[in-house]
Amino acid sequence: MAVGLFVHLRLTGVGGDIAGDVLYAVAVYAGLVAVAPRLSSPVVAAIAGAWCVGVELFQLTGLPAQWGAGFGPAMLVLGTVFDPRDLVVYVATVAIAAVTDVVARRAAARPARG
Repeated sequence: MAVGLFVHLRLTGVGGDIAGDVLYAVAVYAGLVAVAPRLSSPVVAAIAGAWCVGVELFQLTGLPAQWGAGFGPAMLVLGTVFDPRDLVVYVATVAIAAVTDVVARRAAARPARG
């Protein structure tokens, strides 16, 4: 969370926006794994991807910007303004997280050599 807040508050421009999107998608993916560790990586990826894309599309309504103006922390969860680039970053990040998760789960499941 500290890294996410640092990026949100200190990094500006396209780099900061992309870094924030990556951290958001990873946080959603990791949060799902923490809450439901028995879900398979593809299922977690589908849910995380749907959440991120849904939140981004919800920004088209203008409600997240309104709510964020009244309650700043809402912006951290819902964002403010739709950006189609964010959709690409979310999907790519969730895919990378899922591949990393699959590799990590397989490594953890292998019996230790002794």
